[in-house]
Amino acid sequence: MLLPQDFILQMRELLGEDELHKLLEAIKGPSPTTIRINPAKADRDFLGCADAPAVPWCSEGVYLPDRPSFTLDPLFHAGAYYVQEASSMFVAHLLRQYVGDVDVTALDLCAAPGGKSTLMQSCLSAGSFLVANEIIPKRAWILRENISKWGGDNVVVTNNRPEDFRKMREMFDLILCDVPCSGEGMFRKDEGAIRDWSLQNVEMCAERQRDIIETIWPCLRPGGLMIYSTCTYNTREDEENVRWISQELGADILPCNPLPEWNVVGNLLDDDFPCCHFFPHRIQGEGFFCAILRKHGSHDSVIPLSHNSAITKQLRLLPDPLVAPQPLVATVEVDHDTALRYLRGEALILPADTPRGYVTITHHQLPLGPAKNVGNRANNLYPKEWRIRKTIP
Repeated sequence: MLLPQDFILQMRELLGEDELHKLLEAIKGPSPTTIRINPAKADRDFLGCADAPAVPWCSEGVYLPDRPSFTLDPLFHAGAYYVQEASSMFVAHLLRQYVGDVDVTALDLCAAPGGKSTLMQSCLSAGSFLVANEIIPKRAWILRENISKWGGDNVVVTNNRPEDFRKMREMFDLILCDVPCSGEGMFRKDEGAIRDWSLQNVEMCAERQRDIIETIWPCLRPGGLMIYSTCTYNTREDEENVRWISQELGADILPCNPLPEWNVVGNLLDDDFPCCHFFPHRIQGEGFFCAILRKHGSHDSVIPLSHNSAITKQLRLLPDPLVAPQPLVATVEVDHDTALRYLRGEALILPADTPRGYVTITHHQLPLGPAKNVGNRANNLYPKEWRIRKTIP
């Protein structure tokens, strides 16, 4: 693995020679495999990982000893867990620290493929409302798939640009901006990030990040929270942008409060404000940066929203394809092999006593999707774009 010389010089200046050497060695090594359990559908015992080490900052996060074939696990498709990088799960710690059980209206602005949106669904109260947005249509379809499989009726998926939210002034109590970045923290997982990296790209990303934040900032209510995150190390995209948000847009930077044993790095600049850097030579995870800010001002109460509110009328919503055209009348439990056949899009032969009409196919009592029982077979209604294409041994 040949890293850009400018990147090495940059990290030497930020970390020093000893830390730089450790970082470079870590980037050459393997990435840990981590999943985040869906507490609404499963637990450690259910998934057979009761003894696996936990991600320190996220109670639902689990380190696996190796990487199984998630594609061939029906429980993955049922939304029992999500395959997510450990460092980015730190958002769960911030949500529990600063939001807790309060009902909020939240926006995940750059949400695909859905790791942080599904995390927010698990962390926020049942009375909260989440908009998961993705600007790129193809990625928005992937986001919708993951949101749908995770479950929950208090989230909508949108395919909008940041400027499309301008009508929603002071609409959100919480905005998560996991902004597009130069991707330094993903070097050991994505060789494409190495090829695309340059100092010019870092500068371009930093400017684009400011444009995104400045555009969406009026949508955050006074006193509301913004989580700003990247998967990069450099201070241009990280500390400098957080300082710019605070000084130019008006916000207090709140403590992240990482525990010493988490081995998380703080501010890499001399400025006295809190933030968190995750480096792969210090923790079991990829590179990640995170800060949380509170917008100046105050608001008397949380803005109540519902599925019929202004927010759903003003945005282009993507419908859930798992909603059958008529109410589901029965559930049909299937074994592992039958579940995989269903996920491949095959027709099924169901038990003779299965009612005719629309049914839900389940595995370990978790819904996989709809089918239509016509008597001698059940027509498969699992969305074509979600079907398994990998060869089953």
